[in-house]
Amino acid sequence: MIWESFGAAVLGLALSWAAIRSLADRLPSGRAVYLTGSLGALFGAYLTHAALGPGHVLATLIGAVSVGAVTLSLLIRPPGRRLGRSAAAAQ
Repeated sequence: MIWESFGAAVLGLALSWAAIRSLADRLPSGRAVYLTGSLGALFGAYLTHAALGPGHVLATLIGAVSVGAVTLSLLIRPPGRRLGRSAAAAQ
């Protein structure tokens, strides 16, 4: 389980790096992206390991990458749209 966790964290960081390289203008700060990618991958590894049990290393890492990618996709903003003050904050 230790190596699965380490592999999931490395894959989450690699996935975050790839997301920053290709979608830098549509993502928040790099720190948030790296944290979200690695924690999403660790949660995916935990979830997959709990569902399948020990001995399924490749499937656990695939689950880690899948959940990490889904978590990172939640950070993507629409193109050309900047976050501004809400109407409630402007009053």
